[in-house]
Amino acid sequence: MSLYCSILGANISHILRHRKRINFLKAKTSSCFLSFHYKKLSFSSHIGFVSKFEQNYSSPLMEEDKKMASLISQSEEFSKELDVAVRAVQIACSLRNKVQTNLISKDCNSSVTVAGWSVKAIIGWILCECLGGENISILTEEDVVQTLSKPNATELLETVVKIVNECLAEAPQFGFEAPKSALETSEVLEIISHCNSIGGPSGRFWTLGFVSGDQYAVALSLIEDGEVVVGVLGCPDYPMRKDWLSYQQSYHRIVSKLISPTSETWNEGCVIYAKKGSGKAWIQPVIHVNKKFVWPNHAKQVSVSSIDNIGLATFCQSVEKANSSHSFTDGLAHSVDLSNKPLRVYSMMKYAAIACGDAEVFMKLARTGCKEKIWDHAAGVIIIQEAGGTVTDVRGSSLDFSKGSYLEGIDRGIVACAGATLHEKVIDAVDASWASSCL
Repeated sequence: MSLYCSILGANISHILRHRKRINFLKAKTSSCFLSFHYKKLSFSSHIGFVSKFEQNYSSPLMEEDKKMASLISQSEEFSKELDVAVRAVQIACSLRNKVQTNLISKDCNSSVTVAGWSVKAIIGWILCECLGGENISILTEEDVVQTLSKPNATELLETVVKIVNECLAEAPQFGFEAPKSALETSEVLEIISHCNSIGGPSGRFWTLGFVSGDQYAVALSLIEDGEVVVGVLGCPDYPMRKDWLSYQQSYHRIVSKLISPTSETWNEGCVIYAKKGSGKAWIQPVIHVNKKFVWPNHAKQVSVSSIDNIGLATFCQSVEKANSSHSFTDGLAHSVDLSNKPLRVYSMMKYAAIACGDAEVFMKLARTGCKEKIWDHAAGVIIIQEAGGTVTDVRGSSLDFSKGSYLEGIDRGIVACAGATLHEKVIDAVDASWASSCL
């Protein structure tokens, strides 16, 4: 059953009680949930679809019932895209185990790997097959097709095609219909060619962010007319148990090798997701080997922490010092008498930590000349916002995802907090400390 089934069922029952004359027999379904049949997709998402019923009503709705129908229509919006995106990120997370030990970098100046290119191909294939290939446009890192088409990239391309086919052969495990035959090299390149969006303020496009290594992460978001409307963050290395977060990453790697990924003791990996206007964010475990995805896959709602005292907050801090200023955050922590040690996590996983209540503050204060790419932030921002948190730049302005590949006009950096009250206090503290910093 999908995320909003219980709510939709209650609302439809309300309409039925008040308008018994409505003839639902003319609808194309015998229940209050319509099963969507996506192209080449074998699962049914059971999303409420009352808005399509209105044309079959035998008598007009009263004003109250029209408002209720409108509410249901709004709640169903983007549900199909969210359902597909969650499953797509699940299968992209499963790819990690296939290539974790032999990632191949394109060159010494790039962090793009076989895993990264394979993720682009797998996500692209799923979105095209399920949501209509002619309407799919993805904004992500660089021109992958041009890179893979070079004569010296033959071995790299062969590896990508092999991994893509291995993963897609397991598609039924996640509710998708697998390709009827293995994809050819030209087909993989054609799929990846959808990663050509330039973004902008109108229309819809997807963003895809990917980080390999110790804390592999996949971030998929849908942007419509410059607004993020769906966000999914897959973190197969993020422990579902908060107590594991206190261990150093080297210890995480040792434990993950010693304990089977299906072990309930380790209980590692999650997918977090939300859609605009729902007021809810959800988390579900990553599907491991020989497990089958069955919606909602033990999903539970997550919310940001209720801590609003900056002195009691836990700050997220990047593991990579090159990505942000540790000296500034350390100085800020000292100035506000911060009592907790920082939580050191990689990349977009800091958004997961805030949304799940494992930390309260994340600041990405970019160094001079650095620009933030929207695919690194879009999914995380909407997830935190729907979980009850606040994300802005240091001035307090909302992040603008309508300007192309980069977040333009950011004042000093990004601040994400567990709630508006704490966010205001952090902004004030940053302003007070900024003058004395060297950023």
